[in-house]
Amino acid sequence: MIGLVVVRVLAYGALGALIGMAYFAALAWNVRLYIGHGAGRNALLLHLLRLAVAVAVFTLCARQGAAPMLASFAGFMAMRAISVNHSRLALQRNP
Repeated sequence: MIGLVVVRVLAYGALGALIGMAYFAALAWNVRLYIGHGAGRNALLLHLLRLAVAVAVFTLCARQGAAPMLASFAGFMAMRAISVNHSRLALQRNP
């Protein structure tokens, strides 16, 4: 029984990591759109879509209980740490 709970929590953690990866990749794309000229509407639509997907996934996880919500959030935050580190290293290489 405990093994099933661990597998379920790991699955939600992987879901959170997947959502985090997509979220932060879309954030990088969003930044490039905001910096570019004439991309106002597309940048705003991508921004709203990125937030809506994250809210929808976390709402579905929260409806499953506290453990799935926390596991998915932990996966999301792990991807945040990785993407921030990746961006920091990219800035150090190309100032």
